Amino acid sequence: MRRPPALPNQPGPPFDAPAARRLRAALNMGPEHVAYGMRVSYGLPYVTPDLVVDWERGARSPTSPELTALAGVLWCSPGELIGRPRTLREHRVSRGLAPEDVARAVGLELLAYLGMEEHEEWRGTERQSSALADLLELSLPDLVSVTGREPRLAEFLRSAVTTRWQAYVRPVAKIVPLDRRVVEVALQEMHREYQGQMVATLSWGGDSGHSSEAGRDFLARVVERFWDTVRDSTG
Repeated sequence: MRRPPALPNQPGPPFDAPAARRLRAALNMGPEHVAYGMRVSYGLPYVTPDLVVDWERGARSPTSPELTALAGVLWCSPGELIGRPRTLREHRVSRGLAPEDVARAVGLELLAYLGMEEHEEWRGTERQSSALADLLELSLPDLVSVTGREPRLAEFLRSAVTTRWQAYVRPVAKIVPLDRRVVEVALQEMHREYQGQMVATLSWGGDSGHSSEAGRDFLARVVERFWDTVRDSTG
């Protein structure tokens, strides 16, 4: 049976695919057992083993009713299958808020807000961004992410650790509302760590390939390292 189309603006909450796979394995169940339980016990006749596998691989995400049924089959609470919200929509859904609630609270027309969710492109003012952070209880890293500033932040951070970090204090401070001194300390520490790691890799007798791999890994996680460094310095 064909799966019915999802209703517009009715996505499921952020799904923790590894947790679903781990819980199923702990019960010694195969995807076919999960699919059967959802069909028979929860009236979802379109659920197949292939769909369950897609969920566990992260290729698709269950809707809210599907997640509730999946939790029932896996003998866990729905909360155990919900991952960390990433997008503006996922943060809203995880708080149980309707689009109208958010639009009203931050002072936006509903259609304008829905467009921002759909395209993952926040265009609110500083005041509206502050209201959004309060309403959704966003941490600073989450606020930077959902307002679309993370790619630009990553670009500046990569340049800061590979060249002169001093030149990027002001650009980074414009993206993240942190004290300038906190940004200076974080960039200096990250620059020192990156450059030290590159030198150490070579001095240990590693070739340029190992050095490049270490550098790529550092740069791939540069935003995560930035927030960790900020937390350590302000601890």
